[in-house]
Amino acid sequence: MHFVISATYGPTDPTRAMLPFIFAATALQDGDSVTLMLFADSVFAAVEGAAARLVPVGPPNKYEDVAAHPNATIFVCKPCLEARGLDAAALDKRTKLGGMGDFVGAARRPESKIVNF
Repeated sequence: MHFVISATYGPTDPTRAMLPFIFAATALQDGDSVTLMLFADSVFAAVEGAAARLVPVGPPNKYEDVAAHPNATIFVCKPCLEARGLDAAALDKRTKLGGMGDFVGAARRPESKIVNF
């Protein structure tokens, strides 16, 4: 199965910010593939080194598990990034700039399930 995940929470709520990564890591562990789209404040997690500083209350931080996995793609919403004054050069090199078209494209895959956080 392929999970297409949208994330919107950022560093002001580290537990909610990490939930899509926890879901993605679990799916990847079970042999599924994942497309994770970071929208709104969740783009802050893709800044190099920022995700490591997100300490959720309770569950573990799973950003690295997802970013390093060959069956995961992390897109960072380019308009969301620009609206927050962030530079693409500051992003984790394992992420890709994208937009709603990339999210829709992943969602169109016949075996896809969409999950929103």
